[in-house]
Amino acid sequence: MSFGKILIANRGEIALRIARTCRELGIATVAVYSTADRDARFVAYADEAVHIGPAPAKRSYRYPPAIIEAALRTGAEAVHPGYGFLSEDADFARICADHGLVFIGPGPEVMECVGDKARVRALLAAAGLPILPGSDGPVATQAEAEEVAERIGYPVIVKAAAGGGGRGIESAGDRAELREVYRRTTALARQLFGNGEVYLERLVHAPRHVEVQFLADTHGNVLHLGDRDCSLQRRNQKLVEEAPSPLLPERVRERLGEYAVAGARHVGYTGAGTMEFLLDAAGGITFMEINARIQVEHPVTELLTGVDLVREQIRVAAGEPLGITQDQVALTGAAIECRVNAEDPSAGFRPTPGRLTSYHPPGGPGVRVDSGFSQGDVIPPDYDSLLAKVIVWAPTREQAIVRADRALAEFAVEGPGVATTIPLLRRLLAQPDFVAARHSTAFVDLLTNESSPIGENQ
Repeated sequence: MSFGKILIANRGEIALRIARTCRELGIATVAVYSTADRDARFVAYADEAVHIGPAPAKRSYRYPPAIIEAALRTGAEAVHPGYGFLSEDADFARICADHGLVFIGPGPEVMECVGDKARVRALLAAAGLPILPGSDGPVATQAEAEEVAERIGYPVIVKAAAGGGGRGIESAGDRAELREVYRRTTALARQLFGNGEVYLERLVHAPRHVEVQFLADTHGNVLHLGDRDCSLQRRNQKLVEEAPSPLLPERVRERLGEYAVAGARHVGYTGAGTMEFLLDAAGGITFMEINARIQVEHPVTELLTGVDLVREQIRVAAGEPLGITQDQVALTGAAIECRVNAEDPSAGFRPTPGRLTSYHPPGGPGVRVDSGFSQGDVIPPDYDSLLAKVIVWAPTREQAIVRADRALAEFAVEGPGVATTIPLLRRLLAQPDFVAARHSTAFVDLLTNESSPIGENQ
């Protein structure tokens, strides 16, 4: 590897996970941390650590000047953004380049292209990917939104063009509802993403959410590493992911991989990315979006293929070819990831920050736990509530479900006021419709008797 030192512009489990691969590669790491994370595990694990600001992310993890200064001061040559925060910020990638730092991800032009979820639809339609009927780019006015909805037919989905993470999405069943949804979604998009543009798509009822992991280097090599099913979601937020997607006809699986490779080539992508699709009840495939970063659920693909995705990201950023070819990608067994959040499902999934007086993650055959916490740590209230990811592998899906439940049952988490989603996750794994792979994106909201903002087209 040509990098001697990498700064990790993130926190928690993903910062620790990136640092571990760097250590195996003999690359020194620099952690950046906010005041709230001063005693966090990822800070202690890194070779160096730099304080970059107070707890609010906009003054620390989302504040490029402090991150760039930390990189230059410590002599880092590259910046790995992880997921969230600045990971899909094209301006940050440009700032890194302007200061002689390699951004470990796609180039800013590609990031802008795939990050505009309205315009990338037309681009990938030209590459032969199936696209849902919808608007040709963002809609400028409410009247234009109504015209598009009349043309494609109700119900429709209104989505933030710059959105991500399942936010900035709402459905409308008729013109009157569309007026309210358009107003709310544009306002929320401005608040969350600094961009109020929205676009419309026809709603797909209770689809499966299937994504394909792909890798591309600067030497023209593009490959995929199979698919993942992310249909177990609560209000657009993923709870359980698995690979491969169950009960998927082989011809559909092959087509998804072909679409992912074709789309990545068409936009000139480099690095690790994810092509996301919706599958309707009749087996129809439609493209949804590209995520231009490492995904939270990337470990299920790693367990299934044996490929270290962060290592491949670093190789590509260093100008090296991918370490594998498509012919060498072998998918073995089944893997499931359960996101354990510090939330109370019985109280509307209210976050439950606090000190962990007891924290004992599970172990045993086929169990991996990615977490940024240990006993005695404090879960801060300032960031997302992800406590740990419990990932299991087994020879079959049935065995993986049993193993995931066993691992969750072993996971001991205690602390004043701290609740977790472990009971809910175990309940989901035991549902006959999940065991039989009859679930969809609407499954969790129906099970928990919540009214989802959409339940479809996540």
